[in-house]
Amino acid sequence: MAKNNYDVGEKVALVTGGASGIGAETARLLAANGAAVAVADINGEGGAETVAAIEAAGGQAVYISLDVTSEASWTAAVASVVERFGGLHIVVNGAGIEVMAKIADTSLEVFHRVMAVNVDGVFLGIKHAMPAMRDAGGGSIINISSIAGIRGYNRQIAYVASKGAVRLMTKAAAAEAAFYGFNVRVNSVHPGAIDTPMVRG
Repeated sequence: MAKNNYDVGEKVALVTGGASGIGAETARLLAANGAAVAVADINGEGGAETVAAIEAAGGQAVYISLDVTSEASWTAAVASVVERFGGLHIVVNGAGIEVMAKIADTSLEVFHRVMAVNVDGVFLGIKHAMPAMRDAGGGSIINISSIAGIRGYNRQIAYVASKGAVRLMTKAAAAEAAFYGFNVRVNSVHPGAIDTPMVRG
């Protein structure tokens, strides 16, 4: 029998932004390949729909309310996952927002909001997932950056800045995990435009 390179059986995954788009599809794929999945989002209705789709396909999932910009929310979410499933092995930091506007029309408040969700949310995910993964014997953190984090685009200054930060923050976290021997991989992926609710606006 050919080896399934995507087998994540007996692994526990937490996916932020799991109510829609890339996050929801990632949660479904992880569950389809054997993982128990915590679908984390502030959108309870969408999160419940993702969980229902996973369970209908024979997978195991639970919805967790998570505001990725809140450290207290992250602390509670990780503790809940570890208590429920006995560990944490995979985190996909997929929650993100985008605002399309010219630089001159981008308020500092809007800029800070994009950075809070897209950068602070990933930082907090790394910070709180890494110790749990270390305790579980190792794991993998996947941060959803963007092609915008590699090349700039007009009318997206906040989004581009945030995704560039995610890309380099990932490298720093990977280096630190290796330095301390945590057996935790940290990688970023950089999708192009995908038909998701965020892109549709």
